[in-house]
Amino acid sequence: MEQSFLAYLRGRCRSLPQVSVGIGDDAAVIEPVVGQQIACVDQIIDGVDFLSDQHSLGDVGFKSMAINLSDVAAMGAVPTSALVTLALPKSNATRIAGEVYEGIFEAATQFKVAIAGGDLSTYDGPLAISVTLLGHVPAGGAWLRSGAGEGEAILVTGPVGGSIRGRHMRPNPRVELAAKLRELVQVTAAIDISDGLSLDLDRLLAKSDVGCELKIDTIPIHDDAIELSKTSGRTPFQHAWSDGEDFELIVTMSQSDADKVLATDVGATLTQIGTTTSRTGLWKLENGRHERLSPQGYVH
Repeated sequence: MEQSFLAYLRGRCRSLPQVSVGIGDDAAVIEPVVGQQIACVDQIIDGVDFLSDQHSLGDVGFKSMAINLSDVAAMGAVPTSALVTLALPKSNATRIAGEVYEGIFEAATQFKVAIAGGDLSTYDGPLAISVTLLGHVPAGGAWLRSGAGEGEAILVTGPVGGSIRGRHMRPNPRVELAAKLRELVQVTAAIDISDGLSLDLDRLLAKSDVGCELKIDTIPIHDDAIELSKTSGRTPFQHAWSDGEDFELIVTMSQSDADKVLATDVGATLTQIGTTTSRTGLWKLENGRHERLSPQGYVH
């Protein structure tokens, strides 16, 4: 199975300049980059991150790439190449691998990523996909969670909540938006929303040793959260606050930079949801009093 499938992969992989030797040798040869090198890895497993009897395997492959692309976007970086490892159930392994790779190729083509190599194996277990994504920072330093200062604007790059209605399988990693923001303003800290708006925001604030005052009414709630609330017993806001797998970005910057970017067409709906403060934690101002908010989301 392995040799014939590798021949299929070599025929499908595009030749891109960032990888001079790809699939078919003992290791890939990847050209050096200018600036900081970025690397991330994430794994998704049947029964945990997707359900193979309910979700398209093409969507599963796309998601395996997209969640890593979102991490690269959160660093303000450009993705370049990927290493893909498939652990396949023994039954129908070739068919499963082919369908998964269709989604991987789709994401790779969309974001100009070269598939540099990886590994294939079969075993008595569920489908698991691990993607290692490499990238680089074209200018300046990578965005970190730890760079926010007091009195800065907090923005989110799109509406959140209700992703389980289908968006979690086809996320839209904000790679292009991150590149535009890098050209326009100085982002001081960033994180992608994988485990929930409030939980990931709290992680960024903790790394930066600041807190925030949120304007709760400005948090953009996705239509999926509103629809889900009709049957879930939870409000649209509760879904937006904690659902996760939105794969939007939370970014901080000076208020003047925020005003500038909010007045510019960047191809996405940026919303300011609050301001960083010296008082740590998540807070909202209600009836003239500060009320502490509890971060919620998916804890691994």
